Amino acid sequence: MAGSEVKADLWIKEYITPWDVYEHGIQKVLAYKKTAFQEMYIVETGAYGKGLVLDGKWQSCTGDEFLYHEPLVQPAAIAHGAPRTALVLGGGEGATIRELLRWHTLERVVMVDIDGEVVAACQEHLPEMHQNAFDDPRTELVIGDALNYLDTTPTRWDIVISDLSDPIEEGPSFQLFTQEYFQKIKQVLAPTGYFVVQAGPVATAEIRLHARLVNTLKTVFTNVVSYNSPVPTYAVPWGFALASDQAIDTRPQPEAVDRLLAEKTRGGLRLIDGITLLGLLQTPTYVRQAIADHPEIYTLKEPPKFFGKGIVPEAGDVS
Repeated sequence: MAGSEVKADLWIKEYITPWDVYEHGIQKVLAYKKTAFQEMYIVETGAYGKGLVLDGKWQSCTGDEFLYHEPLVQPAAIAHGAPRTALVLGGGEGATIRELLRWHTLERVVMVDIDGEVVAACQEHLPEMHQNAFDDPRTELVIGDALNYLDTTPTRWDIVISDLSDPIEEGPSFQLFTQEYFQKIKQVLAPTGYFVVQAGPVATAEIRLHARLVNTLKTVFTNVVSYNSPVPTYAVPWGFALASDQAIDTRPQPEAVDRLLAEKTRGGLRLIDGITLLGLLQTPTYVRQAIADHPEIYTLKEPPKFFGKGIVPEAGDVS
C-alpha cells in the first residue's frame, strides 16, 4: 500500500468471522508450548508489547490488557464494596488477580487454572501483567479443573470471576459457558456476592454468543447486566456480564465510586473511575435488542462454539 511501511515478517492471523481476519505483526516468539490442553505462544509484538496466544486466539497483551482486566474485575468489586474473598477461574496471565489485590479489604484470592504450563510461562515472561501477584500472601494458585474446584470448595465467595479462554470446541473451556456451570457458580457464591464472566465480542456480526450468554445467566441469577470495553488487539469491543441476586446499580454516582476506590484500594487504575463505570454500565441499544432477539440458552447438551482458530506459523519457522 502506498505510503505504508511494514516492519514485521511474521504475522499471527486470527479469524474474526468467516470473512474477516485480524493480523498481528510479531517481532519475536518468546515461548512456545503444546500443552495437554492447548497450544500456547507468548510473543513480542511491534505495536502492543508482549502477548499471550492460545490455540491461535489472542488472549491479552501488555499494551492494552488493562482495557480488558479492569472492566472484568472492578465493576463487581465496586458493586460489592468491600470484597474479602475472590475466586478466579482461569486467568493464566495473573492480571485478573492483580486487579483484585488492589483492594485493601481482600483477604484471600484463589486462582484455578487447568494449564500449569501456561501459568508458569506467564509467570516467567509476562511480569508486566501479573506484577508479582502470584507472590502476594493473599494469593493461592490451584492448578486443576474449575468444575472439580466448584464441586469441592467449602467457601462462599464474595466475588467469582470466570476468566476463561474462548469456548472453541477444541479448547479446554467450551463447557464452562453453560447453564449447568453457572448454577455451580451460584452454589459457591455468597448471598451478597457478585459473579462476572468474560462474555465474548459485541460486534454486530458476532453478538449472538454474548446475547445467549446473558440470557443463560438470567435463568440462574436475579440480576444480570451486559457491558463492554473496547480492546484494540481484539479487533472488536469485548463483552462482559455481571450477575448477582443482589441489586446492581447501573447508575452509580461517580463521586461516590471515586471515594470508595480512594478509601479501599491502593489506586493505580488506568481505566476505571466513577465516570467510566457509569458509562460502562449503560448497555447500548443494539446490545439490548440482540439480547431480546436471541433468547436461547447454552447448556451442556448445546454449549457455545466460538468461531474458528487463528493461524500461527510453526515454532521452528521463527526465532
